[in-house]
Amino acid sequence: MATSVLIVDDHARFRRSARRLLELEGYEVVGEAPDGTAGLAAAAELRPDVVLLDVNLPDLSGFEVSERLRGTGPLVVLTSDRDPSEIAPFAEDAGACGFVPKGSLSGAALARLLG
Repeated sequence: MATSVLIVDDHARFRRSARRLLELEGYEVVGEAPDGTAGLAAAAELRPDVVLLDVNLPDLSGFEVSERLRGTGPLVVLTSDRDPSEIAPFAEDAGACGFVPKGSLSGAALARLLG
């Protein structure tokens, strides 16, 4: 059974490219959301294994969304175009299992974080 993923990012182009890339690498993308509020609702409804979560969302920060998802089931992987040294140290504090830069997103990168 493929690992199910919800992609939460305010850029539709990134959501489309991440979906294609992850599906080609064997993941099942079960949904997409353009902001934190919609991402929380989609996570509750779709029950994905993983939430790929942008740090910079228009309504809630990815850190806040990650904290709200803590203990609800999905593993959270934060992503951003920002310098990894600005994000990665805070990922675990927010309840995420890790961080992957958008430019380095791959099935293998997710697999390494998911263990």
